[in-house]
Amino acid sequence: MRRLLTEKLQPGMIVARPIYSSDGRILLHAGIELDTVYIDRLSAMGIISVYVKDDLFDDVEVRDVISEQTRLETLKTVKENFQNLEHKKKLNLRQVQGSVDRILDEVLQNSNVLINLSDIRAFDDYTFGHSVNVCILSIVTGISMGYHDLKLKELGIGALLHDIGKTMIDNGLLNKPGDLTHQEFQEVKCHTEYGFEILRQYNEVSLLSAHIAFQHHERWDGHGYPRGLAAESIHEYARIVAAVDVFDALMADRPYRPSYSLSQSLHILKRMSGIYLDPGCVNALLTNIAVYPIGTILVLNTGDIGIVMDVNREQPARPVIKVVYDMDHHRLAEPHEVDLSKTSSINVTRVLTDEDIERLRQGLRKN
Repeated sequence: MRRLLTEKLQPGMIVARPIYSSDGRILLHAGIELDTVYIDRLSAMGIISVYVKDDLFDDVEVRDVISEQTRLETLKTVKENFQNLEHKKKLNLRQVQGSVDRILDEVLQNSNVLINLSDIRAFDDYTFGHSVNVCILSIVTGISMGYHDLKLKELGIGALLHDIGKTMIDNGLLNKPGDLTHQEFQEVKCHTEYGFEILRQYNEVSLLSAHIAFQHHERWDGHGYPRGLAAESIHEYARIVAAVDVFDALMADRPYRPSYSLSQSLHILKRMSGIYLDPGCVNALLTNIAVYPIGTILVLNTGDIGIVMDVNREQPARPVIKVVYDMDHHRLAEPHEVDLSKTSSINVTRVLTDEDIERLRQGLRKN
């Protein structure tokens, strides 16, 4: 399967992964054949990209660190709690704690699974899906940093609610596609203080968890907000969430731009390390990211083309690849797997882009 921008979808393509609304309802099931009505509806709903089946390569199963059910339930939890505050109701902290506990249990059970970023952007609502992803990625980062269960729970709760202060900001301002004016940006920045004030009212929320909402836009070099804290003056929980927040935002489709590629996002994150972000937290996050996610199409130094079938945690840049086409773009009668962690003579030269794959498809048609 591969992810395509909605504007590039064509009638007859098959949906490879379910498409969900922001409240967890399935809009289209996997296996549905797209037509012009479906495509137009997806576009009208603001869904920027969709996973479709690809007849050039066998579909592969992408393991997630949490189950689809837990992801959906957590999404609903975030949305309901944001809506509670918007309607002047209290947060349901028992519900939030339950969601974080389930995520933590499943992440610990799947501790050897790297995050395959091609699999995490399935929902159409940025704020809620982003909050869930930040929670998951923060917990796996905390595990890499040696956190025990209590610290992981505090981190997870604060990460899941890090943007809760945005309930106090006008939605039109939050979703503005163009540049914000100085005054508008000053108002958006207040979400950190709003979030802290909201969370500190609840005895069930650790003050350290609340500080994640307060400090996740502070910068390692001291030029962040709201207080201009620097380096270790920023609580470590907030430094973790700051790194994860940036990374997930880069990987997200937005109304004003499609997502950055994984390689672009990794490059940007590394450039921000030591300036905007704590280098230790960035490094801990990156140890959990599959450099070549399952399903990625790669070209090898042999000229062969294959699809990533599995990843190696100890050597994430050397995955298991099923070689499907030879250097002349002829499909092999018997595709075979190569574990790059067990050979030094075969290397990845580049990742095929959507444009590369389309050229490959057209070349095969001519043949």
